[in-house]
Amino acid sequence: MGRTGVSTVVLDAHDAHELAGFYRRLLGYEIRREEPDWVLIGPPPGTEGVSLAFETERAYVPPVWPTRLPGDQQMMLHLDIEVDDPEGETARAVAEGARLHEHQPQDDVRVLLDPSGHPFCLWVETPG
Repeated sequence: MGRTGVSTVVLDAHDAHELAGFYRRLLGYEIRREEPDWVLIGPPPGTEGVSLAFETERAYVPPVWPTRLPGDQQMMLHLDIEVDDPEGETARAVAEGARLHEHQPQDDVRVLLDPSGHPFCLWVETPG
């Protein structure tokens, strides 16, 4: 088998550039490539991390999590972002445009919604 591997996670959004800017600021990533309706960001050279791309979808419908009603647009994936300071990073994410979700299922995880409504988690490694 030839070389295979996940290089990029792509998220649809109302505005690819707006969402790319949010995650670029949140993660300290840099822009790798831009087109009118598509943006690729990734970690700075010499650092690890998965690249993220964002595509403008004119008919975008934000996911609902947890799903409440039949027919709701379900969350199909979410990003887990490991942090050292969940409270500080939650405040920073909110200052950048995220919203804290009302449903918080775990003490060591904070569930937030990005500006396009995608759920993402800030989590801290706990001894176990």
